[in-house]
Amino acid sequence: MTKISITTSPKQEIISLAKKIGFDSVRITSPEGIDANADYFKDFLDKSHHGEMKWMENKVDRRKSPLTLWPDVNSIIMLGMNYGPAHNPLQTLEYKNEGNISVYAQGKDYHDVVKKRLKKLAGQIHREYGAEVKVFVDTAPVMEKPLAHKSGMGWQGKHTNLVSREFGSWLFLGSIFTTLHLKEDTPEEDHCGSCSACIDICPTNAFVAPYQLDARRCISYLTIEYKGHIDTSFRKAMGNRIYGCDDCLSICPWNKYATLTEEKLFYPRIELKNPNLETLVVLDDLSFRQVFSGSPIKRIGRDFFIRNVLIAMGNSGNQNFIPLLVSKLGESSPYIRAMAIWALKELCNKIQFKAFRTKYAQDEHDFDVKKEWV
Repeated sequence: MTKISITTSPKQEIISLAKKIGFDSVRITSPEGIDANADYFKDFLDKSHHGEMKWMENKVDRRKSPLTLWPDVNSIIMLGMNYGPAHNPLQTLEYKNEGNISVYAQGKDYHDVVKKRLKKLAGQIHREYGAEVKVFVDTAPVMEKPLAHKSGMGWQGKHTNLVSREFGSWLFLGSIFTTLHLKEDTPEEDHCGSCSACIDICPTNAFVAPYQLDARRCISYLTIEYKGHIDTSFRKAMGNRIYGCDDCLSICPWNKYATLTEEKLFYPRIELKNPNLETLVVLDDLSFRQVFSGSPIKRIGRDFFIRNVLIAMGNSGNQNFIPLLVSKLGESSPYIRAMAIWALKELCNKIQFKAFRTKYAQDEHDFDVKKEWV
């Protein structure tokens, strides 16, 4: 256990210890001053831009201020871990026979990695200073990006994600709330300027305006959060993206300062780095859970993951996938059957598709699936 020195300030020692534990960015802020962000979040919900993410509505009052979440908090330690990739994720969009998985999900689940280190740091702070502490990673009702902006770690870009002058788009965030009084850092300025690269590159036009995202149009939302039949207007735009989308992050000019992560747990697992679609589409529930053990991908479940894979196959232009698509027509999940039909329609000529429709459509009773045969 690293001993905290009494010869320097608590803030200096906490920053030093955080770096030794494995955090790449450490900033301090206060719990006050994010009212404007709370108003923006309410507007986001009022416009239903959060789609089916009802968990955002359930604790909206607790997101207004850290003091609402914990009245005793005096300081907030914002911490970031760099997960910068070795290559530009946009390059993998060209490999139509392979699945494009968001960079953040190719390695160990960051929730587990970050939270473990937050607890280690928080425990040390509690032991040395007698301060009360609480740790948060993503899943709690904490407005992490506005707090990171206020702490000076970066700023919320026009794509609504955090941008760092040191790490570009690639920071996992966590926070420690504490009763300690620590000197807060200066907020970061917005350095987006006139750049609109993140808005312009979005395949589905999910940004209704700079700094405003309609999640219902976002490929990350559609492939991860949305539990339904993805609308036909978005399927072609998805390309080979089967879990998440990094386009708006990858295109940011500030990534010229980004560096490859030194955390090996975030390195891509070989089976998650551009996996072949034909190996993914045949996964049953057991093999799906085995392949994606320890990955955030496991949370969406096998059926919705295969739904995404089938859309990518339909966008591939590869007619060798047709037999695999036909094998999915007998699946119990209507989401899988529907996307298998859509993918067949994309890859088959009219005569082939008519033959499949004649053979299989008459046995289909689910309306959402039946209309895919039209």
